[in-house]
Amino acid sequence: MSRFRIVGISFDHMHMGDLLRMVEEHPEAEIAGIFDPDRSRMQAAIDAFGITEDRVFTDFEACMAAGPYDMALLCVATANHAEYTEKLAAHDLHVFVEKPFAASVGDARRMITAMEPTGKQLIINWPLRWVESHVTAKHLIDEGLIGELREVHFYDGNRGPLYHLADKVEVSPEEVERQKPQSWWYKKAAGGGALLDYMGYGATLGTWYMNGEAPLEVTCTVDETPGIEVDQHAIAICRFAKGLSKLETRWGTFTDPWTTQPQPTCGFVFVGTDGTIASPDYASHVTVQTRARPERHEIPVRPLPEGERNAIEYVLSCIDRGAQVEGPLSPELCLTAQRIVDTAVLSASEKRTMGLVP
Repeated sequence: MSRFRIVGISFDHMHMGDLLRMVEEHPEAEIAGIFDPDRSRMQAAIDAFGITEDRVFTDFEACMAAGPYDMALLCVATANHAEYTEKLAAHDLHVFVEKPFAASVGDARRMITAMEPTGKQLIINWPLRWVESHVTAKHLIDEGLIGELREVHFYDGNRGPLYHLADKVEVSPEEVERQKPQSWWYKKAAGGGALLDYMGYGATLGTWYMNGEAPLEVTCTVDETPGIEVDQHAIAICRFAKGLSKLETRWGTFTDPWTTQPQPTCGFVFVGTDGTIASPDYASHVTVQTRARPERHEIPVRPLPEGERNAIEYVLSCIDRGAQVEGPLSPELCLTAQRIVDTAVLSASEKRTMGLVP
């Protein structure tokens, strides 16, 4: 019998299929249940993982009554993260939220408050945390290779959230256009838009690279496409006490970075007092300059260690050891990043620089 019984809650986010695959491949975990009010959205996972009918639910309460479960994977629309975290908190289980953290700082704090008395962990997963180049860059920065980190430059995104399903299965452009009017990704009230979808990556990992330091103020602007109520391109400048950082997110890149890197290159560039590091998404190496060696040179990525090769493996390892998740999965760090995102949203709306929201 598996040690960890995992339940998947909602298939609003296409990453649910990827997470369930990690559960399926983990030697001590099992998919103990899945829930979505629309059964058709679960069918691909049912078929892929051989999930039996007694573990498939279209009613939330019936799903939870079939427990107990050790952890819930939460993939509802962003605007519903707080509501579902509060519902799950009553069921004595860890809650694993697929990015982004929340639709607002207020919702993020609701989630933290709901989980605090349970003794269980609230975990926020950012898939870029498991990209070897970005983890290698973190190690090199912490080792002092480029001196004191002063700037984090982030550009990332993809062709759009409807272009791919679980396991990056591609969807035709015609089908994408057909889905847009009904998709929550393109509805402001549901927490849609590129800024909420992707800027959290840069804000969260950026806060991790900066060892938790928060910016003093944020200036952000977004595109305003006629007929589209959400942004598809956002640029934020964060002013820290010692420098400026830039977070740019885009739906509509020329290609997806996991197949062919677009231009601009998706990933991070770091500027320190003694050097720079470029860390593209999914790269086999990072590119470095230092005062001692100013010409650009490549450093191979370091493989992720056993126990940290993907989100499910890492989280279950922490739970098994009685340890708290750390870094970009930590609610405390993610709350700082959510404040950055909320300030960017406010700045874009008011079209002016804003001090970091509390």
